[in-house]
Amino acid sequence: MAALQKSIDKRNALINATIKLVNNNGFHATPMSKIAKMACVSPATIYLYFENKQDLVNRTYVEVKANYTAYAFATYDEKMTVKDGFEVIWKRIAEFKLKESANAMFLAQCDNTPMIDEASRQEGIKHLQPLLDLWKRGISEGVIKPMCDYMLYAYTINPLSFLMIAENRGSILLNEEQLTQAFNAAWSSIKVCD
Repeated sequence: MAALQKSIDKRNALINATIKLVNNNGFHATPMSKIAKMACVSPATIYLYFENKQDLVNRTYVEVKANYTAYAFATYDEKMTVKDGFEVIWKRIAEFKLKESANAMFLAQCDNTPMIDEASRQEGIKHLQPLLDLWKRGISEGVIKPMCDYMLYAYTINPLSFLMIAENRGSILLNEEQLTQAFNAAWSSIKVCD
């Protein structure tokens, strides 16, 4: 049992080192040797858990995305109205991005790089299915503008990454009032006008 826990700890250390180094240095300036050093394992140990750097980055992305979406949908109920459901999900995403900023920053970098392969991107998108289903329902009920999922995500969720980065720099302190304003702006951008 102790050996299994030690193995899990090493793998988690590699994942955490990857996130930290990619956030600080970018994908290309994060060699396997630095990841191993930060994780306090030998470089050869990485290959017990991952095929190569691409595999490490892809699997880190999918794992972080799964944690992110599990958090986002934890209090969501499909029976909610479209607006209420979207508000619950949006606020949980905002909370995750502010509380788990290293993981959120890693996901933001992954969204803007060709380093993540298409299979991993599709796996990540699967984790967003409750949100995609909510948007589809909103469009069919005439509550949400008929736009593709990428447009809906760009106007509602991506601005949170900008706000998170601004807060991390100390440019803004996001309080409850500002988050409410941000949610209202996000909702206004996709709702069908009354």
